[in-house]
Amino acid sequence: MEEKSKDPLHGKRLYVILEELVDYYEGFEKLGEQINIKCFTDNPSIKSSLKFLRKTDWARTKVESLYLYVLRQKKKQERSRD
Repeated sequence: MEEKSKDPLHGKRLYVILEELVDYYEGFEKLGEQINIKCFTDNPSIKSSLKFLRKTDWARTKVESLYLYVLRQKKKQERSRD
């Protein structure tokens, strides 16, 4: 019997994480305010951001950390509605 991973990043593709963050922050402008990296602030696109994040570990770590924070915020919002 397989055990399900408790890691919320397990099996998540980087482009899905990025799209969810862009959606949550309603665009690259506000996402760039959260993580001030050039791929979010200077002529941003999903494609160029993915290219940069795939080869830059420190930036990817920041994006993954922000994603985990957003997941926690969404859970809090869901609990407060109940």
